[in-house]
Amino acid sequence: MKANESTGNYPSKLRESTNYAVKQIKSVCKNIGPRAPGSENEKKAQEFISGELGKFCDTVEIEEFPVHPKAFLGWVPLCSFFIIVAAVMYSFGLGLVSLALCVLSLVIVAVEFLLYRQILDPFYPKKTSRNVIGVRKPSGKLKRRIILSGHCDSSQEWTFSYLGGPRLLQAVIGLSFGGIVLGIAFPVAALAKGYVFQVSFLPYEETYLRVFSYVFLAMIPVYMIASFFESRKRTVMGANDNLTGSLASVAAARFLEENGTRFENTEVRVVITGSEEAGLRGSKNYCKRHEKELKEIETLFLGTDTLKDLDYIAVYNRDLTGTVKNDERVCALVKKAAETAGIDLPYKSVYFGASDAAAVSQAGIPAATLAAMDPAPARYYHTRLDTEAILEPKSVEAGLNILLETVFLFDEQGLKTAY
Repeated sequence: MKANESTGNYPSKLRESTNYAVKQIKSVCKNIGPRAPGSENEKKAQEFISGELGKFCDTVEIEEFPVHPKAFLGWVPLCSFFIIVAAVMYSFGLGLVSLALCVLSLVIVAVEFLLYRQILDPFYPKKTSRNVIGVRKPSGKLKRRIILSGHCDSSQEWTFSYLGGPRLLQAVIGLSFGGIVLGIAFPVAALAKGYVFQVSFLPYEETYLRVFSYVFLAMIPVYMIASFFESRKRTVMGANDNLTGSLASVAAARFLEENGTRFENTEVRVVITGSEEAGLRGSKNYCKRHEKELKEIETLFLGTDTLKDLDYIAVYNRDLTGTVKNDERVCALVKKAAETAGIDLPYKSVYFGASDAAAVSQAGIPAATLAAMDPAPARYYHTRLDTEAILEPKSVEAGLNILLETVFLFDEQGLKTAY
């Protein structure tokens, strides 16, 4: 059975659940506000969502976990400082010191950002975040499980996205990473000529090495600017990223409850993660804590992240800056479900950053992400512009429609090798 065949007047019921999701998003924005990872406001939002899930699920739990929210992007000012020092050291002929600082910066960026590992966490204050888990049990024997998920925390503002949109953001990122590459190449060139510890300003005899030093020094303003990548004081509202994904997942459970739908062998679970914006900490913790049960039966994880720009709606088959491959069966199933919903859903990749599905895929659990967001990214992304005023109910409705059709299709067919 398809979702649109499960109840009479399905379009009206779908719209009703969409309106519910939009209403709750506005309520969180008005009554709670921005929700930094590990903050009191994040806790309030999780408690609010837990209360809503309690109306539609058989059980609801809130699981706490430790988080060091400032650590995830703490590498930005740290590495900027290292590269500035490296440029000065290079100018004084300390090529080996300069190279060491640049290589250390590259390793930190790769481990913290590309791999989302937690090497800097011990150096930052610890807080407590939470995952909210609502479960709708099957009426009969449990044979399969589908998890609908979104994260309810919001990020610190990305300075350059707000000031100049995607072009300025891309320029700063490009120059910064280019600077790290130069910071490695220039000392290597000096070391190749034997300049290791010649302590005097611009000591290099070779003209091109002296030019390298001037270029390296001239890049210092770029590194200084890059250190302000993220605001430490302003947390954005995050109405679209990602209250839309969170409340659409809750609305799916509401639809099933309001229309008396309970599957015989399929458990429907809604997992609202915390601290996604701090490096997928919530989803990582959830997978670690529940790994055994998630692998005992066929389980599908479908994360929903930002239902705003309908022209860009897609299922993401690659994640974590393109380094993680999501499950092709999940992607194919979501795509087929979208066809039932009348939407041609392309495959796309998260080319910069990550979603919760990346952590779930890394844990060996079939996963994918559904999102409708301009990947440029849009200027509202991680800025103060992401408020309830720019919500697009049609995008929320399209996403919810796909979620419901995916749930019904998964109950009917499970995961297949191909569709």
